[in-house]
Amino acid sequence: MQRVASGRGRRGDVVAFDEVLAGRTRAALAAAGRSGAAEKKMFGGLAFLIGGNMCCGVRGDDLLVRVGPEAGPGALAEPTARPFEMGQRGPSAGFILVGPDGTATDEALARWVDRALAFVVTLPAKP
Repeated sequence: MQRVASGRGRRGDVVAFDEVLAGRTRAALAAAGRSGAAEKKMFGGLAFLIGGNMCCGVRGDDLLVRVGPEAGPGALAEPTARPFEMGQRGPSAGFILVGPDGTATDEALARWVDRALAFVVTLPAKP
């Protein structure tokens, strides 16, 4: 993992994520017209929110992508993707983790960010 930022999340837990991947994700969101994405420490990393809804994020050196329950199986068919499990609850439908090989190029990262945006823009904005 390259340069890791750490801090405390909402519940006081340590949050660590790859700053380089976070910066590249910000750039991919900006290139997609979403430069105003809010950032929040959650899921043990850094999440990017659109309209108050989690879109994507960085957890360790993985990209966390919210593709929605219907697109989840197709996204999981990708060789670098695996289910996102939140604690004892098991896999979270529609959330996946993409390993470093799946985000190695800016084009590959942009494809994943675009998949997340395609889903999150269908959700109602949160106040």
